[in-house]
Amino acid sequence: MASIARLNNGTRLIAVVIGDDERKYIRLGRMSQKQAETVSVFVEDLAIAKRSGMSVRPATAGWVAGLSGSLRVKLEKNGLLAPRVKLEVPTVAAWVRSYIDGRADVKPNTRRNFEQTYKSVAGFFGDRNLADITPADADQFRVRLKIHGLGEATIRRRCKRVKQFFQAAIRRRLIAENPFAGMKCGTFANTERFYFITEAEAQAVLAACPDTEWRLIFALCRYGGLRCPTEVLRLTWPDIDRERSRFVGHASKTEHHDGAGIRIVPIFPELYPYLEQAFHEAPEGAERLITRYRDTNQNLRTRLKKIITRAGLPPWPKLFQNLRSTRETELAKRFPIHVVCKWLGNSTTIAAKHYLQVNEEDYQQAVGKAQQKAQQKAQQKAQQHTAAQGRALLREGADLDENQQSNDLPETALCGSAQKEANQRQNADSLQDYPQGESNPCLQDENLIS
Repeated sequence: MASIARLNNGTRLIAVVIGDDERKYIRLGRMSQKQAETVSVFVEDLAIAKRSGMSVRPATAGWVAGLSGSLRVKLEKNGLLAPRVKLEVPTVAAWVRSYIDGRADVKPNTRRNFEQTYKSVAGFFGDRNLADITPADADQFRVRLKIHGLGEATIRRRCKRVKQFFQAAIRRRLIAENPFAGMKCGTFANTERFYFITEAEAQAVLAACPDTEWRLIFALCRYGGLRCPTEVLRLTWPDIDRERSRFVGHASKTEHHDGAGIRIVPIFPELYPYLEQAFHEAPEGAERLITRYRDTNQNLRTRLKKIITRAGLPPWPKLFQNLRSTRETELAKRFPIHVVCKWLGNSTTIAAKHYLQVNEEDYQQAVGKAQQKAQQKAQQKAQQHTAAQGRALLREGADLDENQQSNDLPETALCGSAQKEANQRQNADSLQDYPQGESNPCLQDENLIS
């Protein structure tokens, strides 16, 4: 039974019997009593396995697997653990080479990207030991890529792969830390290379295409939003549902995700004529829509550049991606974004970062709406001003009429006390005009007046 003792300096040790009355003392250093009790349980299990020749419990095996540092060394010295065989740490170039050769599960394009990264790694780090690479060396590697003229997006992708190589070395316990761990290696969207292919430009390129297949390739990218060459070359005629006006898209890039990279895409009205023409011209029993360029490594970009130049246009950056970007931008203005992403096979986050563009039409539309709103506001204000003037004129006319009517009233229109006072003054004047003793006719009507 393992026992725990506490020394005067505060450190703890475990006393355990390994062989026949062979007691060993394992210093644990400074730790709490509870921690020491946990360690003693595993140490006791190791001692029992040593004496009996039996295997340790799974919990103890898991604890040992994650054990490192001085405690493991002490257990090895006391015979409780077999010394760990140290793996020889290879050079950076040798490790990356062995990692790439062992990845038989990756696609050809991924392997080609691995090979490009290997050239950069071997050229910079050379025969340096894998464990000797520091974060400062990683920073210098990134600077070297920038000096060689690579874009920010390419640099990030390449550093991301090197980070992957070193992370695999950690899992193999060849190194303890990843020197590329703190480096920004995520995807980078260079909006300066966005280009919106207008309808007029698209029609000019379609007119310059040499045959039906090239018109279909361009239309599938510009009006169908497909990735080229992978998704375009994988299309088959059974994927096309002409009756329901939709087709099945196969995305090699996302086939390891949920849904296996399969999506249903509408046959948009702009795409329909080119599919119909290709269907009627397809040979009997043809399976693929595109019968040429079956090798995905063929450089379709070079041929497309020549077609664009023949159309009298300067080739835009990222030829095929901007065709897909243009289509997603158009559809996002007409349909909810989650629906568009479902059709084109990406997420709303990726769409917003790498595909959706802001073009001149958006600015014109925004300015047009602002001007229209300002004009409506000005018209409303003018109408309110005109109405206010009309009401003022009406009030002025009413005051004039009232004053005129009061001035034009006859004396008989007076009533009340004013009328009585006027009558009394008139009677008084009449009395003065008649001699004494004669009757005044006005007095005879006094009762009537009063």
